[in-house]
Amino acid sequence: MLGLKLPTDPRWVNIVEKNIEDILTDHAYCEQKAASTAISLMVSFPEYTDLVKEMIALVKEEISHFKMVHDKILERGWVLGRDRKDDYVNALLKFFPKGGSRTTQMVHRLLYAALIEARSCERFRLLSEELQDKELAEFYRKLMVSEANHYTMFLGFARQYGDRKEVDEKWQQLLDFEAEIMKDLSKKETIHG
Repeated sequence: MLGLKLPTDPRWVNIVEKNIEDILTDHAYCEQKAASTAISLMVSFPEYTDLVKEMIALVKEEISHFKMVHDKILERGWVLGRDRKDDYVNALLKFFPKGGSRTTQMVHRLLYAALIEARSCERFRLLSEELQDKELAEFYRKLMVSEANHYTMFLGFARQYGDRKEVDEKWQQLLDFEAEIMKDLSKKETIHG
């Protein structure tokens, strides 16, 4: 369903199991960045009313997810750690060239967002199925459903605002590129890396 070309190595969950505090901190920042992305899309492309309306709803949802993850951190007697660079996103952002029309820039940003959400969804599914901590596994199962909806929303907007054939070609190329990135990842206690 997600179209990802390279699934996460299941051994990644073993790394997560040993570093729950770190994964929760990284996850919290991922939710915060997702809210920031939605705000950025509203600010950059205010004339796309359908997009703006969905981004308003998304900001609310992502901030509520941030709070949910933050609450999990506090329940366990921890505090939110510092943000770390996201090797996955930084590598992904090198795919599309800079510049182009406003529409092209928007489509590229929507495709990046769709892919990040798809990978998050895939990771959350893995956590929901494999974590020994059943309470946390159930938490990730609930979030997985939400991430799948985000992925399809972003991809849908890219197809709506861009040329469908061109967008679908770019999407497949981006999926191929992402699969190459993933070969070097799944070795850290981060949601994407």
